[in-house]
Parts: sequence; structure tokens; C-alpha cells
Amino acid sequence: MDTRPIGVFDSGLGGLTAVRALRRILPGEDLVYFGDTARVPYGGRSRETLLKYARQDLRFLRSFDLKAVLIACGTISTTSLDVLQAENELPIVGVVEPTCRRCLAMTKNRRVGMIATLASVRSGAYEAALRRLDPDVEVFCQPCPLFVPLVENGRFQTGDVVIETVAREYLAPLLEWGMDALILGCTHYPLLEEILSAVCGPGVALVSAGEESAFELKRLLTAQGLRAPSESRGGAEFYVSDRSEDFEGAASLFLQEDIHHMARRIDIDQY
Repeated sequence: MDTRPIGVFDSGLGGLTAVRALRRILPGEDLVYFGDTARVPYGGRSRETLLKYARQDLRFLRSFDLKAVLIACGTISTTSLDVLQAENELPIVGVVEPTCRRCLAMTKNRRVGMIATLASVRSGAYEAALRRLDPDVEVFCQPCPLFVPLVENGRFQTGDVVIETVAREYLAPLLEWGMDALILGCTHYPLLEEILSAVCGPGVALVSAGEESAFELKRLLTAQGLRAPSESRGGAEFYVSDRSEDFEGAASLFLQEDIHHMARRIDIDQY
């Protein structure tokens, strides 16, 4: 048993999809969440800049005595995970591999769509992982650069004409191609799940990166004897690199609990 917290980080709000999944799947665990809201979105940055940001994010989280880290960011998972794992001795879980395994279990026609940030699509990480697990799978990767800024600005509600129009435009070529499973390759995207599901229809299974990585982390903690005691009731701390008020409003809406006055702003450039 291990009562130390789990660290979770993302470029902004998106990683809250992983927090929500962790609270359901590992309810006894304490969480420390960092959202790099001052530098969101990460998706259009160079690989060198992304690694710099990821190292800073991780150094901040490691100022706490953590037992594991979940990188709840598709962009960092696809560009920097191997380096971070090599540089740190504690368990670090990304979102790519578990998400791909789940998607391949759900597709029937072996045509898998993947939507993500531009950096994630350019990295080829999802496509490579899918083909490593199933050489016969066909993959269609679609960058969706407007999704993260729209979500960060609160445009993720059904009935919002702007986000629904953008979603239809991004998904049209994948639907025409004939996918029957869609990887939401950025942890911001499950915030759009209702909209994406409505556009795709019942014939397309949606696979969330944040949720599958939470299951992967549970397996890892269980195997290494790092789970919190069964009687524990987990809590969460939230940190951001820009205005906490903006984060708290959207986070409260998504997590369906009041976290106003709970998020603290830190200077990430000190790390």
C-alpha cells in the first residue's frame, strides 16, 4: 500500500477528463493536477519546445512526493514520453498505447480514425502504435487544431453552433472514408463527446484517451503494490499557470462539483 498522490498534467482543461476517470476507477487515490493554462495550446509547438514544457511541468509535480505520473496530454504523450520515462525513476503513464489497444478491441472493419492536435498527428505515434498492435489495421489521422482553443474558451456545449460546425468539417472525411472507431487522441476532446457522437452517429465507437490511460495506471499500481488502502477516500489539488478563476469555472462545470477557490496559480518558469 502507498498513500502518496498521483501527479497528472496537461496543457489546460483537457486533463480533467483523466481526473474524472481516475476518480471513478481509483477513488481512493489522492491527485495533484497541473494545467499549463498560460501556454495552452501545445499542439502547434515544436518538439523541442514541447519537451521543455513537459520537463517543467514534471519538475513542478515532482516537488510533491508522488508515486506515479499520468501524462494526460496527447501531444506530450506522442512527442516526449520516452524521454521523460528515461529521465525519471517513478512510473509515468501516457495515453497512446492503452488507447490504441482499446480501439482495436472495438473496431470491426479495421478502419480506425484518429483526431488529435497537429503535433500528435505529425509525430505518427498513434498510427505506429496501432500498426504495431495490428499490422492489418487502416488508419486515418485528422488534425483538429481549433478544438483545444474552443474548449479552453468554454465552447464545448451541445447547441453551440461554432463547435458543432467545426466538428462536422473535421469529421466529414473520416466518415466518408468509412471508419467504425474513432480515437479521441487529445484529452480535451472527451469534453466534446456528445457533439462528436452526434456527428458520427451510432455506427462509430468513440475511444477516450484519458479513460483508457486511467485503467492502465490502475493495472500498473496494482502490479507494483502502490495502491492506496481500500478504506482511503481520495482528494485532489489543482494548480494552473495562469488565472485560476477561468480554470475553476470550466472545471467546476465539467467535474460537476464546485472547485472555486481551490486552484492555485504557480510560476511554471521557475521549474
